[in-house]
Amino acid sequence: MTTDEERAAGPCRRLAPRQAFCLQASVVVFFLAGASAPTPLYATYQQRWHFSPITTTVIFGVYAIAVLLALLIVGSLSDHVGRRPVIFGSLVVQAAAVVVFAGADGVPDLVCGRILQGLATGTVVGAVGAGMIDVSRSAGTLANAVTPAAGTAVGAMGSGLLVTYAPQPTHLVYDVLLVVYVLQAVGVLLMAETAARTPGALRSLRVSWTLPARARGPLVRAAPVVLAVWALAGFYGSLGPALVHRVVPGQGALLGGLALFTLTACGALTVLVLRDAAPVTTMQVGALALIGGVGITLVSVALGSAGLFFVGTGIAGVGFGAGFQGGVRTVVPLAEPHERSGLLSVMYLISYLGFGLPTIVAGVIVVYGGGVARAAYEYGTAVMLSAAVAFAGTLGRRSAQVSSAPAVPVSSRPDTAVDVCADGSRPRAARGHRSSSHGGVPAPKGDQPS
Repeated sequence: MTTDEERAAGPCRRLAPRQAFCLQASVVVFFLAGASAPTPLYATYQQRWHFSPITTTVIFGVYAIAVLLALLIVGSLSDHVGRRPVIFGSLVVQAAAVVVFAGADGVPDLVCGRILQGLATGTVVGAVGAGMIDVSRSAGTLANAVTPAAGTAVGAMGSGLLVTYAPQPTHLVYDVLLVVYVLQAVGVLLMAETAARTPGALRSLRVSWTLPARARGPLVRAAPVVLAVWALAGFYGSLGPALVHRVVPGQGALLGGLALFTLTACGALTVLVLRDAAPVTTMQVGALALIGGVGITLVSVALGSAGLFFVGTGIAGVGFGAGFQGGVRTVVPLAEPHERSGLLSVMYLISYLGFGLPTIVAGVIVVYGGGVARAAYEYGTAVMLSAAVAFAGTLGRRSAQVSSAPAVPVSSRPDTAVDVCADGSRPRAARGHRSSSHGGVPAPKGDQPS
């Protein structure tokens, strides 16, 4: 906005930076909560409409495919048009998705709702992730690692509780989410823009793989563990209830959602515990925990032990949180402000490749290759191998990346990327700046949202 436009607009009433940061974090949490909310309901849908496990994984998989398409096409759009319009539009589409779910009367409606969910999520994650880093680089990097796991946990357990104890289980959870999305949309209208408009919005819609050169090597090293952790989350999200049924016969929707909750809640806690550890150390912890946790879980399926199953799931959850956090903290701080949304979108593209496509393969194995146990063994083995590759890639490498420690105070740096005024109302983007060849990233003014 130019100076003349600012005068014409008069005094603006915007959320303070800390409020805007929390709002954007909540968007990620509730988008991922919406994605995991159907998990405890799959058994209900199957009984009502008589579809097979492979249909469950297809319903789950089309969501991931839609996310991938959105990431490829509009993943970096907010770097050009700003964060607010992209986030607001995504909330509108997400609200439409839960309306479709609430009125679903068959599999086609579930597929339609999942496609809308996927398109909205793939559009918003890069914009919100970059928006949080615009406000605070260190807190934003941490939030990008913890909010997906926290949201998945909230959705799985919240949906399970509503399905078990509340009336109208196939409607109420979506009604609650709709109210949340409407309130968030209102909040976005009051949020200050933190990214300058830049040319190239239409060009950014072309499918491309543009990455900062300094981030490519670290991204390749982080990719195996990111794939592994989200493949595991996808398996628990689609077939977790069926797997729990093998070790706890007669379990209800609540216990079915508890498996995904255990995985992702342990992951979110791990992100917080390891927030000050070096990224390479965090990835190593994640890879080893994945190998051990998945191995214990597979043994529990063979023995039919519910206690061992949840112990293994909890350890695998440590791997989920540490692995994803290590990947995010290795790669994301290497992006300049105008590259953040695009780089985050590539990170999520890798995540959702692991999240969705293997689950469809697992569904085929369940129906045609020997059932849920056989799918679990083959899927778990693949996850452990990927984690082993990731661990091997970290050996002998020094952690040369920027960690989540607070950035250099802005008073000592001339290269501030985003300047948010005291009331958070008028962001100003620095122009003409590029980072040095060693990959430093300009810190937003004020490293903590205030």
